[in-house]
This record gives sequence, structure tokens and C-alpha cells, in this order.
Amino acid sequence: MDAAFDHDQLLKDLQAMLADEDDWTAAMATVACEIFQRDPQINWAGFYRVVGPRLLKVGPYQGSHGCLTIPFERGVCGRAAREARSQRVDDVREVPDHIACSNSTLSELVVPILDGRGQVRAVLDLDAEALAYFCAGDARAMEGLAQWLGAHYFP
Repeated sequence: MDAAFDHDQLLKDLQAMLADEDDWTAAMATVACEIFQRDPQINWAGFYRVVGPRLLKVGPYQGSHGCLTIPFERGVCGRAAREARSQRVDDVREVPDHIACSNSTLSELVVPILDGRGQVRAVLDLDAEALAYFCAGDARAMEGLAQWLGAHYFP
């Protein structure tokens, strides 16, 4: 992510903003907005929610249109949900089953949001127009955010 992006400050700010917020949709919208506004290189930031057996549906996001549904069997978001594990992709063109919601996206970071039983409830999806835009530190920071969201909204 952008060198000026302060992961720690993002988490502190979101924890303060969402401390008394019990609505998961409002929380997702706030998280997507904060990430998108803080990093101009990110062209899509948002959530896909688990809505049925092995099916994701677009949730709140910032950026161009998102794909409406994604099966667990396809794409980077589907793999993150299927494996309940973060996915950091340096070049999405090298992913055979990548779902191109935007042809300008070149790299992607997807982090699952787990409930208290370890079940995936949603994934946080970040896209960028630069190759290898997300680093291991970005993944760790977003995983920390995802853990907090899971504990706060799905204990």
C-alpha cells in the first residue's frame, strides 16, 4: 500500500468510529470508505458477504462496480472464502480463475472475516492498478483489522 498509509492509525480510527456501532452493514461501509480514501492507488475497497452455501454477494464498497456474486469455487475472493485464508496476488492476470470485475486491476489482497466459530462471514477485498502493490505487512495489518471486525461483530 502507499508508503504514507498508516495501518496502525487506520485500526485506531476505525475502532473509535465503530466502538458503539452494532450494524454490520454500517461498519463495512465505514471500513471500505476509510481504506479507499486513505490510499489513492486502491481502485476498489469493499466486502463480499457469505449469503448462502459457498456463495459471496457484494457488500458495501468504494470504487467502480463490483461483481454481484462470486462462488467460493472461483477467483481470489472465492479462494479466500473457501480456504478461510488471506490471499495476496501480485499479478491477477496470472490467476487462471480470476474474476475481472475491472480490467484495470492488476493486484489484489483479500482477507476473510471469521466469526467466533472460525466460519467465514465475509471477505475484505482490496484491488490496485499497480503490480505487486500489496506487501506482507499490508496483509498482516488487514488481517489484524479483520480479526477485530470478526470479534466485534461475530463473537
